[in-house]
Amino acid sequence: MKKLLSSLVVVSFAMVSGAAFAASHAGAPMKDDKKTEEMKAACKKADPKMDDKMKAECKAMEAKK
Repeated sequence: MKKLLSSLVVVSFAMVSGAAFAASHAGAPMKDDKKTEEMKAACKKADPKMDDKMKAECKAMEAKK
């Protein structure tokens, strides 16, 4: 009985670990290229009245290059 219980624990741990590994490597959906191009064009115009969120997104996009 003790071996059965320990076997069940080991098997359940392996299943959970495998599921977590698979979920972490599933990946996020790719960004739409059209939206990315529009964002780059908006950043190039760089309106001085641009809100802080837009400025942060432009800086993040520049940092990725």
